[in-house]
Amino acid sequence: MSKNLMFCRIVLKNWKNFANVDVAVQNRAFLVGPNASGKSNFLDVFRFLRDLALTGGGFQESVKRRGGVTAIRCLAARRYSDVELLVELKGIDDDSKWEYEVAFNQDTQRNPILRKEGVLRNGVVLLDRPTEEDREDEARLSQTYLEQVNVNRPFRDLTAFFSSIRYLHIVPQLVREPDRSVGRSNDPFGGDFLEQIAKTPEKTRNARMRRIKDALQVAVPQLQEISLMRDNRGTPHLRRNHCRIVIHPRRRGRRWNISFAY
Repeated sequence: MSKNLMFCRIVLKNWKNFANVDVAVQNRAFLVGPNASGKSNFLDVFRFLRDLALTGGGFQESVKRRGGVTAIRCLAARRYSDVELLVELKGIDDDSKWEYEVAFNQDTQRNPILRKEGVLRNGVVLLDRPTEEDREDEARLSQTYLEQVNVNRPFRDLTAFFSSIRYLHIVPQLVREPDRSVGRSNDPFGGDFLEQIAKTPEKTRNARMRRIKDALQVAVPQLQEISLMRDNRGTPHLRRNHCRIVIHPRRRGRRWNISFAY
């Protein structure tokens, strides 16, 4: 199964504070805006897709984690109240093109129910729901095909890619909860981010360190090389010979530091 895909377009309708948006996504994207302008809501689209495909997740749980359909649906929604997501993806190593679309609402008991689900690959329709079986048994619309291993084989590459998404909302959460750095495993807010890197095989670790270096050089152009080290408490840090970058909580107080020492 290939995970070598990347998003190239996002279309949202009635998703949180986005009534209708169509965005082309480039290789690198930056979201800039004031507080409460919708940056996190936009990024949550990627995490929602991850939750749909992830083992132990699925459609019902993904909507429930976000407070239900009413909490997700845009307040500006009027006559047309379905929530719709459409994403287009392209292959990194080939010319493949994918499209995944999902629309949902809630039934009279406020349980999430699918209105639409579709998958295209290179213009060929692999999935188009609701099917005739869905119409005869509406309970089937409580689950996506994306989450069902017995039916997602034709587009399992897409499922694998969604499952691989990582959304690390590090700084705001760690400022509020600095203890996240200790004893946490697979923290969705990135508290054990460096610990996860430290535990990977050397080849994988070196590749990730190069990507981190490239990102940090945007803010610190004089940064040349970095390495991963542990202090006497076993806490991992990023370090360079003449430019030391430390990300750790203060021993006293409730704040995190990111410091650069030359």
